[in-house]
Amino acid sequence: MKAARAFVESGKAAEAGTSPAAPKGMSVPEATDMWLRICEKEGLNGREPVSSYTLENYAYRAQFIKTYPWPKLTTELTSPDIVAFRSWLLEGRMSRVLASKVLSSFQSVMKELSVRGHILQNAAAGIYIHSDSRYHEPVSIPGKAEVSALLRAADELANARNQTIAKAWQRYRPMLYLAADSGMRPQEYLAVAQSDFDEHGVRVSRAIDGSGRKLSVTKTPAGRRFIDLSDSTLAMVRHYVENHASENDYDLVFPASNGRWMCRKNWQRRGFNVACERAGLVEMVDENGTMVERPKYRPYDLRHFYASMLIQNETNLKRIQTLMGHTNIETTINVYGHLLEEKQCRVNGKSGIISDLV
Repeated sequence: MKAARAFVESGKAAEAGTSPAAPKGMSVPEATDMWLRICEKEGLNGREPVSSYTLENYAYRAQFIKTYPWPKLTTELTSPDIVAFRSWLLEGRMSRVLASKVLSSFQSVMKELSVRGHILQNAAAGIYIHSDSRYHEPVSIPGKAEVSALLRAADELANARNQTIAKAWQRYRPMLYLAADSGMRPQEYLAVAQSDFDEHGVRVSRAIDGSGRKLSVTKTPAGRRFIDLSDSTLAMVRHYVENHASENDYDLVFPASNGRWMCRKNWQRRGFNVACERAGLVEMVDENGTMVERPKYRPYDLRHFYASMLIQNETNLKRIQTLMGHTNIETTINVYGHLLEEKQCRVNGKSGIISDLV
């Protein structure tokens, strides 16, 4: 449609004895700096300006874009020029995942130039780097017995004779139960507000941003969701808030000693990893030629456990997408499709498609 309108307008201009003004060319580094300013001040495509953490990530990717020796102005770029840039990214200068993100940012630069009339044609359209591997390992998912062992370990630590340990686990225990019962991301349950709970569950409305320096809304609108919780989890969280949580200015359920939100790394190191060790959920890994013992799981893996239980309980796929806070159902399928397939195989057995035909 854009091309058709441009053709019609150029014809009208020719009939009038005039021609449409050609866009003024600029260098790729100039265009990239303009794009960063738009991200920071205006926001892209009508969205809000990006967070400071996201802007730092964009600026890091922009360094690679500006380092490449672009031979032409943005108005003169063609698809082969973008393919050459892609080859440059993939020639051992960075991981394939990072190369994909850098090219994605460059695509965003070119799209912004196009919608603002700085270029007539987006030469980067349709040129991608697929970072997923055909041998990509499925996500690591704790089983029911392992999660039960993890929760029992939390119970034991919260009732330890050592009062220092017991006091710490007055907070860590309900956090662990909430993580397993809700599938929330760590940055979501560490930021959860007391006002987000009701008698049925929890509403996810905010999260710690990537830098860890501030509270923000969830990354996408899909992240804002309501999750039903077990009565025992709700009672445990409520008991902690009423009897142990310290007052704070952020309405946090699990504030740190300074009244702010907890650091995700501290929670993993001091809380989650300790429970894993207590529950025997450890494995030996090779670290620089030496075999060392490490926790078998990460806090985020409880989110995968939650999704696996939804699938086991035959929750429909759209509902799983909503509860997980995924913007696109493709994300749900890509991450948990192998579980859905395994579930279907167990239900159907080994019968072929035409076995039921008469």
